[in-house]
Amino acid sequence: MTSESGRRSIRRHPPAVFIVLGVLGALIFVVPLLGLLKKTPWSDLPELLTSDIVLDALRLSIISSVAATAIALVLGVPLAWLLARVEFPGRRFVRAVVTLPMVLPPVVGGAALLFALGRRGLVGGPIYDVTGFVLPFSIWGVIIANTFVAMPFLVITVEAAFINLDQRFEGAAATLGASRLTVFRRVTLPMIAPSLAGGLVLTWARALGEFGATATFAGNLQGRTQTLPLAVFVSLESDRGAAIAISLVLVVISLVVLIGLRDRWWLR
Repeated sequence: MTSESGRRSIRRHPPAVFIVLGVLGALIFVVPLLGLLKKTPWSDLPELLTSDIVLDALRLSIISSVAATAIALVLGVPLAWLLARVEFPGRRFVRAVVTLPMVLPPVVGGAALLFALGRRGLVGGPIYDVTGFVLPFSIWGVIIANTFVAMPFLVITVEAAFINLDQRFEGAAATLGASRLTVFRRVTLPMIAPSLAGGLVLTWARALGEFGATATFAGNLQGRTQTLPLAVFVSLESDRGAAIAISLVLVVISLVVLIGLRDRWWLR
């Protein structure tokens, strides 16, 4: 039996135990979504989604997630390039620190931001003493929290693209007299554009769904720092229908992002 025919046989006749365990594994993810759909008040959905708490949270979520994505683009792409192309002492440590928010409990990340950028924090204290500017409990605090937890998705995606890029094209452009910035702008960026787009969308989606770090660092004030995930948390105690409606919106957005990026970011 050839290897190709063997692969076809596995696809047609998978082990029964794999089927059973795989179905059980899928149910872990499917059942909660079915529960959400079952409890959704479909007839009241338009009214719930146009309430003040939802519209305020939606506005803040859009502003903060887009701003965080823009900051991640400006700062994350150069950082990814350095991690991919430049050998420097402590590079592995820097890479670990950059990706730490992906595995760090969000509440811990929010506490770290508070101790660093709060009114009496390591950096926030001097800023407040000089300017009177306070990051926590403001839209800027939400943006910083979103950037902290979301930018690693852009960095690791773009870094991988830089590593896998054939540098001969950049070298050819350089031999023709193009400057480093011109090569980066005219050759490198277009070649990594799919990965960059995927990283930006993932960053935006992660920022949109951020909860723990935002609640700890920026607070949960309606119309000021309360984003969609925070509105879900509050509504679970006061308006279950609104909480379900907002949750449904976030689930739909997340599914659209993941399905859209399936063949671009996670290659088969």
